[in-house]
Amino acid sequence: MTSALRFEIQATCPTTGARAGLLHTAHGGIETPVFMPVGTQGTVKGLTPRMLTDELDARIILGNTYHLFLRPGHERIERFGGLHEFISWPRAILTDSGGFQIFSLDSLRKVTDEGVLFRSHLNGDPHFFSPQSTVDVQLAFGSDIMMVLDECLPYPVEYPAALESMHRTINWARLGYLHYLQREKGLHCALFPIVQGSMFPDLRRACAEALLELDAPGYAIGGLSVGEPRDLSHEMAAITAPLLPKEKPRYVMGVGMPDELPRYVAQGVDMMDCVLPTRNARNGYLFTSTGKVAIKQAQYADDHGPLDPACDCYTCRTFSRAYLRHLFMAEEILFSTLATLHNVRFYLETMRRIRRAILLGTFPEFLRAAESQSVA
Repeated sequence: MTSALRFEIQATCPTTGARAGLLHTAHGGIETPVFMPVGTQGTVKGLTPRMLTDELDARIILGNTYHLFLRPGHERIERFGGLHEFISWPRAILTDSGGFQIFSLDSLRKVTDEGVLFRSHLNGDPHFFSPQSTVDVQLAFGSDIMMVLDECLPYPVEYPAALESMHRTINWARLGYLHYLQREKGLHCALFPIVQGSMFPDLRRACAEALLELDAPGYAIGGLSVGEPRDLSHEMAAITAPLLPKEKPRYVMGVGMPDELPRYVAQGVDMMDCVLPTRNARNGYLFTSTGKVAIKQAQYADDHGPLDPACDCYTCRTFSRAYLRHLFMAEEILFSTLATLHNVRFYLETMRRIRRAILLGTFPEFLRAAESQSVA
């Protein structure tokens, strides 16, 4: 079976292995490496779809299977023609399987080899996710890229538990992928298996090797950003990424801070996502070319300057730091929109600069400059 997804590598950095490519989907092309804004419940919080397309030129956003399954429900979304139609988004959508959210419920879930029994955080109603049912839900959404159900463990965890979890994740991936192949709708999308194994290199390798047998159109690295030190996250990504097929996209889930983006790309990663730019924005923490700005600080009360002189987003072109601080202190809704617009732009532009450096053959210099700035 041939999926609608096709990956084309345009340039590879000979020093680091960083790649620049094009990811072709049924809803348009995506230049990689790419950062994907998170739209958990069918919306990137604070932004309209028009802002995402016209102002930010975001080519792909994320949706969350767990949240959209509970509300408004996959069957309702399917009746509207799928998630693209329901949220009026013309470009690509990636949905995760909901595994991370389910496993964060802790006492509200029970894991078996067949799947996960969990209770809704909204009203306590019981639900069951199997490897097959999460594929069906995402097919109802009409996602361009779907994720298999996996077990995501917290950090730290003992080796025997990680080993058992890894085997379960592999089995679920096999069951989910077989079901995907049997569904006609699978032709219009792509399903990615997820490499797990906690922070144990041998388990990461074993999981990757087993999942390669599926010959999927792309692969994800999961189980990071679960409480471990950041250096350990990078170590696991650096171990895992080279094990995945060079000709297929590699996606590290749930990372990272702005200074980490080039580091993950240097490990051969093509796709990343994280709630940090949107969540930090709403809380008054803004990423700029000169460092992080905590806008509530009194030093900005009479600051006439733009948030980031090096940024040409609508927020930075139009408003002063003093006005943004006023909006934040007054708890005005507009602040969340303006701050989120800037933070997401900062992430997307960082990835575009990384991509340009790879294409121009200057990525090693870019990486060294980013690392020295991070240390400073």
